[in-house]
Amino acid sequence: QEHLVESGGGLVQAGGSLRLSCAASGAASGRTFSTYTMAWFRQAPGKERELVATIGWSDINTYYVASVKGRFTISRDNAKTTVYLQMNSLKPEDTAVYYCNRNPPSGSWGQGTQVTVSS
Repeated sequence: QEHLVESGGGLVQAGGSLRLSCAASGAASGRTFSTYTMAWFRQAPGKERELVATIGWSDINTYYVASVKGRFTISRDNAKTTVYLQMNSLKPEDTAVYYCNRNPPSGSWGQGTQVTVSS
């Protein structure tokens, strides 16, 4: 089964930037990875997991939730079976655990990576 490992989170001041990475292996790697629509999700304390951004086989087809549009950029490197999320102009309300997965989600969720934005 596919295995996803998120990294790149941390503590940053409001207005700062972070770059998250999601490394895929197993079923989400090899020759089939490029055919998967991938996505970033996030979950804040006491809230449900929400979809943040999606990307098709390349940067030509992307989607962003309204609250991050213009600040976040999702990208992928199919040769490296990796998905990225560049986060700029971070706000305290972006604080959450960030996860990656296929969209619609499939298989088990990884541990995620914590993003904390201080004001």
